[in-house]
Amino acid sequence: MHTDSTMTSLRVRPRVWLGLVTFAAYLAVFYTIWIVNGIDYARVGESGETLLAWYVAPLTGGLLVVLIAVSSLGWWRPALVEKRRLPKVGMVVPALMAFAAILNLVLGEFSRVTATMWVLLVLGSVLVGFNEEVIARGQLLTALRSRFGETGVWFFSTLFFSLLHLPNAFFGIGSLAILQVVVQFGLGSVYYLAFRSTGSLIPAIILHGLWDFSIFSSSQPYAGLVAPILGIAGVIVSIALLRRERNSRMTPESVYPSGVPVEGSGRNSD
Repeated sequence: MHTDSTMTSLRVRPRVWLGLVTFAAYLAVFYTIWIVNGIDYARVGESGETLLAWYVAPLTGGLLVVLIAVSSLGWWRPALVEKRRLPKVGMVVPALMAFAAILNLVLGEFSRVTATMWVLLVLGSVLVGFNEEVIARGQLLTALRSRFGETGVWFFSTLFFSLLHLPNAFFGIGSLAILQVVVQFGLGSVYYLAFRSTGSLIPAIILHGLWDFSIFSSSQPYAGLVAPILGIAGVIVSIALLRRERNSRMTPESVYPSGVPVEGSGRNSD
């Protein structure tokens, strides 16, 4: 677990339950607005009215939860900045995901999208990237690191991110939500790689927003066809790089570079 000065100097000491309460509060506000506005998930991108009621409005409510909760806890720095990065090769899969999203925007069909819809799509995509990455990765990683090693942190944060989509089963897509949860676990691993490989949550936020923008804006979202492949790659690369990171920490030179153990340094092993 984290015991460095960054973690111990935070306004509120990270705890797993605090991260989960913040996560649950976000979901409560988001889904409450969905229910009040009569959500039909399959029709979110149908018109300006549906985008406003079912995309921008709930994300705006969720944004307030994110800003209030993370500010109150004082977790912005560890939520947005990663001190210890994974190798840059971890960015290969996020880069491929970005390419797929851009290709979808080039090849997609947008004749139904009005000027108002474009504005709402951009606004909603910015919000979804920021909200979900901060709530399900940034702040949740901060909380989980108080208890788990990094492999557990990756697994549980990505699991909660994927389960965030499970209620869609009750909002218009039925059993397909289970498939969506599985795919989102993979895509969540890609976002995790973008964060850990660059040292900043910003690339993950941009990638997440770009992906959703390409999917919701086009009536022929080709990118969705490669999402399972990207997800599988994201999981495999995450596991491989985390194992490599763990093994490098297990060597005497990496654990005790000066030859003398330092009390309270580093994290627990996975």
